[in-house]
Amino acid sequence: MIPATLEQLEQVRKECRTMVRKRATASAGTTLVPLPGTDVLADVGMLMQLLPAINHKFGLSQKQLDGMDPETKSMIYGFVMSIGSKVIGRMVTKELVVQVLKRVGIRVATKSVAKFVPLAGQGLAAALSFTAMRYVGNKHVDDCYEVVKRMIEQREQIPGEPAPAALDEPNKNEKLEEKTDTRDSADKPVVESKE
Repeated sequence: MIPATLEQLEQVRKECRTMVRKRATASAGTTLVPLPGTDVLADVGMLMQLLPAINHKFGLSQKQLDGMDPETKSMIYGFVMSIGSKVIGRMVTKELVVQVLKRVGIRVATKSVAKFVPLAGQGLAAALSFTAMRYVGNKHVDDCYEVVKRMIEQREQIPGEPAPAALDEPNKNEKLEEKTDTRDSADKPVVESKE
């Protein structure tokens, strides 16, 4: 379910950033495995779990969007297109994760090479792995946050449809009658007429 208020949205962002930090730490740990390519495979696997979990937290998973009314879904997809996300509201596949990792491709390639430099190389590889995973995760969190924030702002701009009388400027006597009609009869003020 999409957060309804900015306060709820902030809470979801904090929770998602915590998830990202945990996965980034785990990603850094995978660089200690001396087999070539295991860290990249682990990163792909982690992102295939992390990105859908973030989507779900924000109410933007493919399944959640499919259950929305067409107008809301169209509005959300418009916001997604405007920020350029390829992950929000989509099924997260291995191919999609590889596309996302290409954005940070230099870091991933450097991490794989640095891993084989004795001592300092593993530390560098772990730092690069942590940074790359955190970057990808937090970028996705920020994208989801922006989409939902725009959705909340859009809802706030569309108030309930006003009654036709509310569109006209009432005169002073109508304003007084509206005020007196909303109170109990014992609390009504005495209105003197000027005849």
